[in-house]
Amino acid sequence: MKFVAFERAKQGTGASRRLRNTGKTPGIVYGGEGQPQLIELDHNALWHALKKEAFHSSILDMELDGKAAKVLLRDVQFHPFKQLVLHIDFQRVDAKTKLHMKVPLHYVNAEESQAVKFEHCVVNHVVAELEVSCLPADLPEFITVDLSGLKKGTSLHLNDITLPKGVAAVTRGKENPVLVSVVATVAEEAPAPAAAAPAAAPAAAKAPAAPKK
Repeated sequence: MKFVAFERAKQGTGASRRLRNTGKTPGIVYGGEGQPQLIELDHNALWHALKKEAFHSSILDMELDGKAAKVLLRDVQFHPFKQLVLHIDFQRVDAKTKLHMKVPLHYVNAEESQAVKFEHCVVNHVVAELEVSCLPADLPEFITVDLSGLKKGTSLHLNDITLPKGVAAVTRGKENPVLVSVVATVAEEAPAPAAAAPAAAPAAAKAPAAPKK
């Protein structure tokens, strides 16, 4: 994805407030061989870009003062209740340096699995994104995970999926975390109770005895 940024001369709370009042968003770009640089972006264009998944998880082409640079979105600050971006940070990308990035997981084919199709189970996505380490050229926009093999009573772990070439998962705490769990929601129907024996017919009423002569 591409976006345009402009050099920002002034900094400070007051300057940033005045900038936002003119429809701009203050930001900064840092890292790589250059010095940190203050920038500003058109707020409306930025707001729409932030709604796209790729803007958060892929390498971006930033045009600044007529020059192109590869950057990653590193932080964004929103207003607590207004539809307003307060500040945004980008990091320059070095083609020869590995980076750490969170990549979305796209789960597919769950409805075709035995667990969902025949065993009336619900698939819970425990992990929505995965932190990875790779060179910038190998960074995927997302990772597709096929769930067609899920069965009742099973879980899908990190070691069960194949990552793209050149990409390694970064785990913290658990080496093989659960990505997806399968939960049964419909209990097996209990057999119908045996029909009760028919009640005994009531005894016929005794006829009154004939009067003695």
